[in-house]
Amino acid sequence: MNSSSETFPSQAPEEIDGGVIGACVILGLAFTIGVPGNLFVIWTILKYIKQRVHTVVLLLHLAAADLLILITLPLWIYSLLRTWVFGEIVCKLFVYVIMVCMFSSIFLITLMSVERYLAVCQPFLMMRWKSESNMNRCLFLLWMLALLLGVPAFLTQTVTETDGLKQCLTKEFTSKIQLILVLCLETSLGFVLPLVTLSSCYCLVEMQLKKISFSSKQKSRVLIHTVVVVFILCWLPYHIVNITDQVCVYIKHECVPRSLIFSTGALVFISSSVNPVLYTFFARNTRESLGESCLIKLFQEVATSTNKLWETAMQQQNNQRAAKEQSELILLS
Repeated sequence: MNSSSETFPSQAPEEIDGGVIGACVILGLAFTIGVPGNLFVIWTILKYIKQRVHTVVLLLHLAAADLLILITLPLWIYSLLRTWVFGEIVCKLFVYVIMVCMFSSIFLITLMSVERYLAVCQPFLMMRWKSESNMNRCLFLLWMLALLLGVPAFLTQTVTETDGLKQCLTKEFTSKIQLILVLCLETSLGFVLPLVTLSSCYCLVEMQLKKISFSSKQKSRVLIHTVVVVFILCWLPYHIVNITDQVCVYIKHECVPRSLIFSTGALVFISSSVNPVLYTFFARNTRESLGESCLIKLFQEVATSTNKLWETAMQQQNNQRAAKEQSELILLS
């Protein structure tokens, strides 16, 4: 049983239409901006940021995952405009790598929000989380989970041929139950659960910050929030269209325009290229000109922001405990 692909429709285009051209333009922009941008972010962090706090490490892994996704884009652009000439094994491997890195990117963004929640709302629990060994364990489990969740894509992806043109754009399922299970797995673990976690953590953090006096630059705080908002804007249209398209396939009725599937699928890749642009945008006021020093200062601020939040929350909870103990002593006396 055939279904539409993760990011593009299952049928190879007989001719280059507006949807294909639009998708290729988006993918080309994502590659042109994202590859050098993420390389620059990785180089800047590795070379200049000596204070490798958790948030900076997560940003480093996020840039690496996004880079692995983006370097595959020239092959996809060629395939859309021409035909897939690399065989089915390469097709499966490329889709597997993309899905693994996309899952890991989503999990990394979610983990950033969880870390911020712990720093502000659970500062004593944060003391145990702050160790490097705990971070390494979390990253290992995160990547292992992403590798596991990418397996269905490897097993179901296939190359199809239409009018002499081959395309790596189709998933082949043995039953409708398998289709529904894969769809639910991708949507729940790849979007719904991370979105609920992100929203809950940031709402709780904002509520807690209103209760404590915290004076610090807001740039790093707004940066992390913006990364989350961009993630939602890039992924929400894709999942809505993907679910609708899969339901249409289930009832054997084509109700989603092919151009819409192309556009929302290509939009997902924008999420992998936009973060370096955001970093540059937020670093623009660090000095008069953009450049290496701006990003260094921005990442240094990010490195200290969570620690300052944690220290402030810890001090407040210690003060509250001391005040409670003092009031109890007064009552007892």
